[in-house]
Amino acid sequence: MWKLTRPDNRHDKLTRDNLLDLEDHQLVRIESVQEDQRQVWVLTKRGHGEAKQLLEPKGIRVSVLRKQEYDPDTGELLGTGYDDHAAAVTSTAAELHRAGIGHRLGFQTEIGHRLGNSYVQRADLVVRAPEAGVPVLLLEIDRRTEDAHDLVAKLRRYWEWGRLLPRDADKRIADRVRSRPDAIETVDHEQRLWRRFYPPTGREGLPPVAFVFADTTEAKVANTVKVLEEVGRPYWAPRRFETYHRGITARDYGQAVPVVVTTLEQLQEHGADAAVWRRLGRKGEQTLTAALDNPDGDALFRDQEACADAEEEQRRAAEREAQRPVCKRCGQKFTDQRWEETTAHRTAWSAGDVSVCGTCHADDVAREEAAAEAARLQAAAPPEPEDDPEPDRGRGWFRRRA
Repeated sequence: MWKLTRPDNRHDKLTRDNLLDLEDHQLVRIESVQEDQRQVWVLTKRGHGEAKQLLEPKGIRVSVLRKQEYDPDTGELLGTGYDDHAAAVTSTAAELHRAGIGHRLGFQTEIGHRLGNSYVQRADLVVRAPEAGVPVLLLEIDRRTEDAHDLVAKLRRYWEWGRLLPRDADKRIADRVRSRPDAIETVDHEQRLWRRFYPPTGREGLPPVAFVFADTTEAKVANTVKVLEEVGRPYWAPRRFETYHRGITARDYGQAVPVVVTTLEQLQEHGADAAVWRRLGRKGEQTLTAALDNPDGDALFRDQEACADAEEEQRRAAEREAQRPVCKRCGQKFTDQRWEETTAHRTAWSAGDVSVCGTCHADDVAREEAAAEAARLQAAAPPEPEDDPEPDRGRGWFRRRA
């Protein structure tokens, strides 16, 4: 609590004084004391009610009430194992806040996600830190009290929840998804149920999930992560883009749940803003925002597709250029206009000699027009008059003349 409320203070006296004051007013109580003398404080029923009135009008949901339950025979407080888990959740939130990821009212615990079969998958911690590049992050804190396959089941339920439609979804979309479940993948995320609860992630895919392991060994963490990667692959792994282009290395994260893992010990030693997060499917550790980003996702696909389209266009242009006809008279290549004239059905009949280019064809047309004009002029000219022949001057010509 001290690290979460006063991360800059070196001592927790101010926080302890405030908690004691709230305890005097019966608003909080001590749930348990850890082995290292850390105290786990929770809201009382009265404090829970006042907190709801104070925060809920501002859109902040309060965690579920931690009730005091005792064994009817021994009188001992039940569920004490939850206390260690609650301390780990609070410590995780404190480390995130100390690193500038999320503000005090940006953390919520025990947030339920109701599935279609009415099962409620509760996230241990939900962080909203858009100013840190993490609009939403669902965290599961595991002290290795759960089997690795149980964590895979949690991941599957988050994946299923991200594919649900709201009750007031468009009837045509709902009918299509009901008849063919895979049709949900064609439905934009803005029309799905999860967008009613959380803002856009700013990245492809469903809301990201983080597994934070606490109070365990490196070997157990490695074995758990291996099971998550292998068995949980259908839920976190990207797919190939559906494209006719070859050589596309980008991946489609649109239907996947981004999953990152770390340990509470790494967060406390190096800070949540350090390279302590590992993304499933990748090697090495990164910062949280780098682990959540998809450098081989949509942005790379758009670039590769643009390059592939340009190369395809160049290839087609080269093939077309290789097929371009050459004039049999002058050796020049046909222009696009002349090529179309000689091949199109509507113009080929009037294209003249289809083996010559446009220039030679124009010369042919000019010669034909000149010849036709000369013939026309010759036909239109009047005939020239002929000379009279010399009259026959016979013997009687002189007498007739006289």
